[in-house]
Amino acid sequence: MRRDPCPGSGTRTPQVMTIATALTRVLSFVCSMTASQATGCDASPTLAGVPSAAAPTYFPYGRYRRRVRLVARRPGTVEGGLEDDQHYFTVSLHHDDTHVQSVTSGSVRAPWSTCADAAEPLRALAGMPLSDRCLAVTQWTESAMHCTHQLDLAGLAIAHAARIVAGGASRREYDAIVPFGLLDGEQHTVTLDRDGEPRLEWLLQGGAIVAPQPYSDAPPGFARWADTALAPDDAEAAVVLRRACSIGMSRGLDLDQYPTLADMPGLRPVCFSMQPERAPVAFRNRGLIRDYDDRPDAMLAEGPNS
Repeated sequence: MRRDPCPGSGTRTPQVMTIATALTRVLSFVCSMTASQATGCDASPTLAGVPSAAAPTYFPYGRYRRRVRLVARRPGTVEGGLEDDQHYFTVSLHHDDTHVQSVTSGSVRAPWSTCADAAEPLRALAGMPLSDRCLAVTQWTESAMHCTHQLDLAGLAIAHAARIVAGGASRREYDAIVPFGLLDGEQHTVTLDRDGEPRLEWLLQGGAIVAPQPYSDAPPGFARWADTALAPDDAEAAVVLRRACSIGMSRGLDLDQYPTLADMPGLRPVCFSMQPERAPVAFRNRGLIRDYDDRPDAMLAEGPNS
């Protein structure tokens, strides 16, 4: 089993495959994950403060981290935030205790110039019944027409609203850790904490879960399996960690070398910006990747806060 480098150890693990091969595998993984789901202002003028391309652009070592926070500071509202190496999105949900009234989103830091425009299709969630299952959004709208991360966050916010209506806590936070090199064929441990407590620990090899059960026995279409086989809270945790694994595979890839999404190898129309009509005009926001390996508390610095 491979021993993943500890934060701050200075260990630098070399890349083990070409970027084209790695991207093809990452996109294939995201595609299978998305398809299995049943698959500020609305177009927030954010992305301010993203540094120039002179900043470090990728980190082929250490650990990818993703933090998701959901808070309800007022009745009838839920605010959500999601941040990792490449993304920082927020959503604001309004509901009447039974149905979604509106969902808006903000792009604090997004990899492509078109990502912020994915706020518009989230309007389709208005009228959706609240559900404690985070994937219920994929029964209401077509996943590939959305930003994957904004739709994931909206689904988590809707599930959080349903829990609060049922008497649940007003705040929830997930922290996922995925080591660099997940596609090198060796075994790696990935973890998920919820509200500061360990929730999941999986052993992965080549991107596949090899332990523990029942996750290692899941058939193709992990998200659909989790949604039908597991209780809502367990399914939510599993989907959050599996999504982190799929995106975490991209740590260490120098995506700034691609001027647009259309220039990336292996591209598939699995999200808003990857649709054929947008990919050629989805320009790379260079220099935005962050390394939170040894400073997780710096994530979601701009909120939402409880």
